[in-house]
Amino acid sequence: MSDAMQTGRVRSEHLSAALLRLLAVGAGAAVASSYYNQAFLGHLTTDFELTAGTAAIVPVLTQAGNALGVLFLAPLGDRLERKSLILVSIVALVAALIGAAVSPGFVWLAVASFAVGLFATVAQQIVPLAVHLAPPDSQGRALGTVTGGILIGILLARAASGIISDLWGWPYVFWLAAVVMSIVGAALARWLPRAMPTTNVGYLRLLGSLWTLVRKHGVLRRVVAVQFLIFATFISFWSNLALLMAEPQHELGGTAVGLLALVGVVGAIAAPIAGGLSDRRGPAVVVSMGAGLVILAFLIFGLWQGSIIGLVTGIVIMDLAVQSSQVANQSRVYALDPNARSRLNTIFMATMLAGGAVGAGIGGAAYAEWGWSGTCALGVISATLALLLSWKP
Repeated sequence: MSDAMQTGRVRSEHLSAALLRLLAVGAGAAVASSYYNQAFLGHLTTDFELTAGTAAIVPVLTQAGNALGVLFLAPLGDRLERKSLILVSIVALVAALIGAAVSPGFVWLAVASFAVGLFATVAQQIVPLAVHLAPPDSQGRALGTVTGGILIGILLARAASGIISDLWGWPYVFWLAAVVMSIVGAALARWLPRAMPTTNVGYLRLLGSLWTLVRKHGVLRRVVAVQFLIFATFISFWSNLALLMAEPQHELGGTAVGLLALVGVVGAIAAPIAGGLSDRRGPAVVVSMGAGLVILAFLIFGLWQGSIIGLVTGIVIMDLAVQSSQVANQSRVYALDPNARSRLNTIFMATMLAGGAVGAGIGGAAYAEWGWSGTCALGVISATLALLLSWKP
């Protein structure tokens, strides 16, 4: 049986609405593992007697682990049988989460956080698999559904993390995450179909082909630069929000951060809508609109400091903008080469997550030096650069 026939058989027999929902849940739960720590940084400063800048090392290392995991692990989706790769990655993620839960000190927690970020990138093995299994006329819907699941996972992660860390302590957040990922792994082991690789090149050649793809596609270079800048603003905001909430003008804990995160659910709604708008008007239009809205959101954050209403309004705008731009940019990337989707996704996500690590690091330094105004200024500058790049022909 030819590869094309085999792919068609897998798609027709195995892709269903229920499986697509399971993939969305799996991707969302995995990505959530990278975001739990953002809601309880205030607790870490107290428990380990840290400065705000030192506590920010935890999300920085998590995002750095994400970037390296996407770069060195996600490309294997084109080379290895995908179901087995996904299940092994989930087992490693559960082990990392347990390691974080039992951390006896800050250094241990920092190392475990890096490992959590590294293996949470199993989500980036699930996303191209969903597109691979979908029929050609449903790939946009599949991408939007899984992306929406990822956003919901991020939102619920912050909400649950904030509440649980306030009630019982931050280690219980990681214990819950380990249980959730164990359940997800069991469900995927039961219902996920086997998906054979699309290439048989060696691992080093596989990694080398990433640079070949970057050199070949100018669109890819521009897309990843724009997404790097937009995601840097996003992570800079969420990495510092818990610190802002702990300041005297608010004096609120992780629960408040979690509840604020929930208002970003509009982004989950926007993901499939953005996919449809991208099909009709072109992804460049959606990306430019997204960058412009991110600028607006950070202007609101900066001009209405101390206002919860201002925070809520800005979060709604920012989450909608960031998710819309990601879906539009990702759809452009996947269309470049159907036989290299895992590698194209690797380039896209590794660059984006590197932007998250840079945003968390520079954002933490800006907050430590200039307070919330520094975070807002960084967001405006980064999003403006993204807007300028998105306008280039």
